[in-house]
Amino acid sequence: MKLNVGIDLGSTTTKALILGEDGDVLGRGITNSRSNYKVACDVALCEAMINVRFALLSAALECAGAATTWNQMDRLELAFRREQYLAQLAMLAEVLRSFITRRDADGVARVVDEILSRMERDADAMFQPGAKRKSDFFRDLAGSIYLRLAEELARSEGVPFDRLVGLFDKAILDVENRPADAENFGLHVGAALVALPEVPPALRGAVAEAAAVPLEVTCSVGTGYGRATLPFPKDQIRSEILCHGLGAHAMFPATRTVLDIGGQDTKAIQVDERGIVTSFQMNDRCAAGCGRYLGYIADEMNMSLQELGPMACQSSRPVRINSTCTVFAGAELRERLSLGEKREDILAGLHRAIILRAMSLLARSGGVSSEFTFTGGVARNPAAVRALQSLVGENYGDVKMNISPDSIYTGALGAALFARREGLRGPAAEPALEERKTA
Repeated sequence: MKLNVGIDLGSTTTKALILGEDGDVLGRGITNSRSNYKVACDVALCEAMINVRFALLSAALECAGAATTWNQMDRLELAFRREQYLAQLAMLAEVLRSFITRRDADGVARVVDEILSRMERDADAMFQPGAKRKSDFFRDLAGSIYLRLAEELARSEGVPFDRLVGLFDKAILDVENRPADAENFGLHVGAALVALPEVPPALRGAVAEAAAVPLEVTCSVGTGYGRATLPFPKDQIRSEILCHGLGAHAMFPATRTVLDIGGQDTKAIQVDERGIVTSFQMNDRCAAGCGRYLGYIADEMNMSLQELGPMACQSSRPVRINSTCTVFAGAELRERLSLGEKREDILAGLHRAIILRAMSLLARSGGVSSEFTFTGGVARNPAAVRALQSLVGENYGDVKMNISPDSIYTGALGAALFARREGLRGPAAEPALEERKTA
């Protein structure tokens, strides 16, 4: 099977999206961005390839007319993710133990072993149907559990907590920067089938069929905040503006205005009926008004990034925020808390301040017309969405606003569409393409 790939290397996350031969989206993958950009791309692409295998599995079951329930498919994928987690945990255990030295206090090795043993035992509960996880990224998931257990055991065993934390911080960098291997699908899915009770023969046969399909990437295109560092040739790089415009148009063909709020920058884009960019505006190099700013606020309030939006939505009286500068945000935040302001009201005010900066970009790019599409990681934040809907309504009236559950992949989708165009153009058209570039 021939595939076209789009990679969006953002400042916070790296996304991969795969299109099939007919242009349908077959797979998506996401991971933390990191210092080793090639590994980040490999991990995101590996996850997208696994996604493709599960899409092929569903298609094989449908063609066979098998009466496999969604519950069975859901349990299989959860069991697969458990096997992935355990494989990464085994890698983390190996690296952690290699960093323990003779100079470490007595008991450090024993406590690390106990932490790892508990983490392995807890894996079953994390990957049960209905189980809630704060993150699906191994670093975040393993880190939160490791630190909680380290704090508990350091106190009871008399072992330095700082040393336990230092070992993890050092080891996780090594684990994260090991290349991913999409070919492990067969290994992990096989172990998942063994772990599941009463696997229908049709499901077992479909798994074997999906695992056996050869996957060939014919063309890849990269984009994103870190696109200049992508391990791609220059002719396989496209700007974020073009990719978000084309991706938003593909998701919602009537889109004429696109707002993308990512980890490091904000983009207001105007597109025509073909998804071609006609004008745009971007924020300056300051991270205020972006996902990084929200991350900073989350750290100041000792909360996860995913908790900010839901808490802000509980506000009944948003506080007016004077500055969205990350340099002064912490000071103003602490001052507001000392004055007795509620956390949810402060957060609601912060979200509104961020969206007001985005509204300024929208106005300078040409305003909001026809259908309006909100993309990027911040589009997953309910408080940001609510503030944007309110301000767009106040300034532009009744405008249809589109938000896809897959909005974070919009840039990667645009890149994959450019890759497909290059693939369809074929080798015979390359001279003409080069002539146009030269011209």
